[in-house]
Amino acid sequence: MGWIRGRGLVKRYRAGKGWIEALTGVDLQLSKGEILAVIGPNGSGKTTLIKILAGLVEPDEGTVERPAEDGGIFLLGAVLEGTRNIFWRLTALENLIYFGVLRGLTKEEAEERGRELLTALGLWEKAHQPVGTLSRGQQQRVAVAAAVVHDPPFLFLDEPTLGLDVEAQEAIKGWIGDLRDQGKGILLTTHQLDLAEVLSDRVMILLQGQVAVEGKTREVLKGSPETVFRLELREPLPPGDPRLGALLEGPVEVEGTLIRVVGDEGLWWALRLLEGCSLERVERESLSLEGLFWRLLAERKEGSLSSG
Repeated sequence: MGWIRGRGLVKRYRAGKGWIEALTGVDLQLSKGEILAVIGPNGSGKTTLIKILAGLVEPDEGTVERPAEDGGIFLLGAVLEGTRNIFWRLTALENLIYFGVLRGLTKEEAEERGRELLTALGLWEKAHQPVGTLSRGQQQRVAVAAAVVHDPPFLFLDEPTLGLDVEAQEAIKGWIGDLRDQGKGILLTTHQLDLAEVLSDRVMILLQGQVAVEGKTREVLKGSPETVFRLELREPLPPGDPRLGALLEGPVEVEGTLIRVVGDEGLWWALRLLEGCSLERVERESLSLEGLFWRLLAERKEGSLSSG
């Protein structure tokens, strides 16, 4: 079996006297040799999905199929966002030896594999330093190395470049691509849509626990029918301005001086509303994952307003 598959995944959490549905009937398949990017706003269910696929959380409904012949729980490597994935008092090499032995390697095998990984990541000169003394980017590279020290066929990466500088991001990005080329199946969650667009073979967009879009990244982008326009104001609208209130209630995304609208009708509506404001520029966004994401958010917002 060269894939991990989830079918009809549903997860509910108690909230006060009621329940919140974090996932609603999600289907997903991750195959070896591909990168699947799962993107969505905060609260869309990305981390819940990863935890269910990894076996850390049980779904309330649905099933997960994993390739048991590849070693049971040892078939996965994972780096979870917001979690200390490695021990800061141990050195980089000691961490890799520890996690290698924990996942079934001998001490000698784990040390040899650790040396290989640290060298490949340009970290051998830091091998004997406590991880707590390393930079954020170096710590993240050690965490990813610890996740693959046992050479698993599947790797889950939850926001792997969050908080890293540009140089560290590029190092992680390059290595993720190398791991895919080695035949690993990689599930990537990220808020960096440009990163997802460059790296992913397939993309899934989650909105409110539901799959809004799923498919091969290039095909998903080609199938995006409407244009997203970007309007930039010279100054942001003040909080009490009624025009800002109207924008926030419409199918529009507002971030300071930046306003995104979908389609020609949305553009003309926004321009009429902003008459008298100083506009720096109005641009048509190039076909991108970011543009598609904003369009889907605007459509979901418009649908919520219409149904309300």
